[in-house]
Amino acid sequence: MEDWRWWWRSLASGGATSIFVFAYCFFFYGNETFMNGFFQLSFYFGYMGLICYGLFLMLGTVGFYSSLVFVKKIYKAVKCD
Repeated sequence: MEDWRWWWRSLASGGATSIFVFAYCFFFYGNETFMNGFFQLSFYFGYMGLICYGLFLMLGTVGFYSSLVFVKKIYKAVKCD
């Protein structure tokens, strides 16, 4: 059975690291920083959200292309006679 939805799964698997990084931002903000005020909170989480989004795209791209090379190699090795 062919699974044609592997494209999205490979993107999400590669980019899942950025979700953990963003979750760690909450821990870091609460325990390690001495920031207070709405503007510092909004700038911190706004910029960290943008950084984590970029990280998601970069790592998702790596995961996608590595899966694409793997799938192409496997289908190339299968012989249909």
